[in-house]
Amino acid sequence: MSSVGGIQSFGNYGNYANNYPLNDNFSAKEDLHSSAHELPNPGKTVLAAGILQGIAILLDQASGWFGKKLINGKEFTTAENITKTTKHMLEKNKLDVYVDFIDNQNIKRYPPSLQSALVPVAEGKNAFYTDNFKLAVAPKNKPSLILHELGHAINANKGKFLRFLQKSRGYASAVPTALLLANGLFKRDDNKPNFIERNAGYIGFAAYLPTIIEEGLASLRGVKAAKETLGKTVNLRPLKRNYFFAWMTYLIAGIGLGVAAKQSMIETKR
Repeated sequence: MSSVGGIQSFGNYGNYANNYPLNDNFSAKEDLHSSAHELPNPGKTVLAAGILQGIAILLDQASGWFGKKLINGKEFTTAENITKTTKHMLEKNKLDVYVDFIDNQNIKRYPPSLQSALVPVAEGKNAFYTDNFKLAVAPKNKPSLILHELGHAINANKGKFLRFLQKSRGYASAVPTALLLANGLFKRDDNKPNFIERNAGYIGFAAYLPTIIEEGLASLRGVKAAKETLGKTVNLRPLKRNYFFAWMTYLIAGIGLGVAAKQSMIETKR
């Protein structure tokens, strides 16, 4: 789980120049009339860009709302029970992972290279698992997030497919730029939108879908471990609710990436 910031907006990528060759079978008047219908409509382009920008702003606000609900959500059980569940997850899955609950005091024992990443954790705003350091951390004042992070650790050790789901997030943000580059490879028929222009939003969302799935799996593993360890002695609904709020930020981020990809296509027509 990592904090989700504002929906990224992509800048002006320049304009494509479209040429409309004359057809000898039509008069100049007829050809100009036909071409006028084929030219991109500036008004529609500006309107579409405005609508997408409005959607991006709403998504950003929604992500912030879910993030606050997660941060302010109540813990489902005691720190002792969470430590017990953590131990169960480590032993059952044979994980070689160092687990820590971070606050403003113990953050100082980490090297400076890690401390900057740990500051939001100490503030209760983030939690993460890093496979490179075999380290899972959560805020000391919100320890239940560690179960989700250990879910990531389990996914990282469950085969190539789940590892692929984890690694894919590193490439997702490059999708709008990649679509712009690929767009030049697709031909246009009569200046109609090509495949990429028509489906840029769906492609952008699809690129983030592996992350959305993997985040959901990590949370499910955490909930399952809590149920196995603590049984009916605790109410798991607060944990499920908090994890749902966290998952929603990733779903919104995926939608936001689709919006950004579509925006990048529209920017080429302005």
